[in-house]
Amino acid sequence: MIKLFVGLGNPGPEYDATRHNAGFWWIDALARELKVQLQPERSYWGLAARANVHGHTVWLLEPQTFMNLSGKSVAALARFFKIAPEEILVAHDELDFAPGQVKLKRGGSHGGHNGLRDIHAQLGSADYWRLRIGIGHPGVKAEVVHWVLKKPAPEQRTLIEDSIVHALKACPALLAGDMDKATLLIHTTKPPRPKKCDIKSPDAG
Repeated sequence: MIKLFVGLGNPGPEYDATRHNAGFWWIDALARELKVQLQPERSYWGLAARANVHGHTVWLLEPQTFMNLSGKSVAALARFFKIAPEEILVAHDELDFAPGQVKLKRGGSHGGHNGLRDIHAQLGSADYWRLRIGIGHPGVKAEVVHWVLKKPAPEQRTLIEDSIVHALKACPALLAGDMDKATLLIHTTKPPRPKKCDIKSPDAG
């Protein structure tokens, strides 16, 4: 099961609404869902909350180290509570997906994401789960830094928020350790196909 949920972003009001903070947005939504309040935890260089779910302790964490040093915060909490990489889920912005898309995966490369790069280095492992929240790509590599630190257009922000709400539906499965079910729930975005009897004939308007 997932024992540590991490959201990546940059601290400070000037970054609040920027694309790079999509991970924070997801953790904020999860905290509301679990009815816990994130509080400053100096030992872990972040805002953290502890929830009790079915008798298990679950941590929520938003590193306040700035993106490039996210691993310092994640590793400090994980080491102290002996949480293994495969029990960690990191929610982060994903350039390769359009706003509205969200995917779950375990392991793999950091894909040039500075927050993931530091988590890889500090944990000494890539074997943690990632919730990849689509923010879209500016189309030109040179524009990426500017893009992630800008606010998305209102319609893009709505799509991103919708994808965050969608991904939260997998929370019970993530907390139960049913990662196959969680993956299926997150990756299924189309409505279920109508049953045969629901399909109208072509002349039914």
